[in-house]
Amino acid sequence: MSRKGFKDLIVWQRAKDIAVFIYSITLQNKALAQDFGLRDQLRRSVVSVASNLAEGDERNTDRDSVRFFYIAKGSLAELRTQIEIAHEIGYLEKNIFDKLEADCEEIGKMIGRLIKVRQGRN
Repeated sequence: MSRKGFKDLIVWQRAKDIAVFIYSITLQNKALAQDFGLRDQLRRSVVSVASNLAEGDERNTDRDSVRFFYIAKGSLAELRTQIEIAHEIGYLEKNIFDKLEADCEEIGKMIGRLIKVRQGRN
C-alpha cells in the first residue's frame, strides 16, 4: 500500500475536518462572523492544528516531527479555549460546542499518541 504522507494520518484528517467545520460555522453564524477578532483567532488556531501535523509528518527526523506535533497540540488548546469563550458569550449553541469539545479532546489524545510513537515510547 502506498503512503500519501500526512494525508494518511487519521489525526490530520480529523483536524482538517474540524477546520472545515469551524470555517462553515464562522461563515453561517452572523454574530460570530461579525466578531472579527474571535472569528479570526478561531480560524487561525484550527488551521494551525492541521498544518503543523502535516508539516511535522513531512520532516526528516522524528525529533523535528515531534516539535511540530507539540505546536499542533498547543494550537488545539487555543482552539478549545476560543470555542469555550464563543459558547459562554452565546455564539455557539450547546450541541455544537459539545461536538467541537469532544472532537478536540479526541484529536488531542491522537496527537499525544502520535508524539509517543515518534519519540519511540509506544
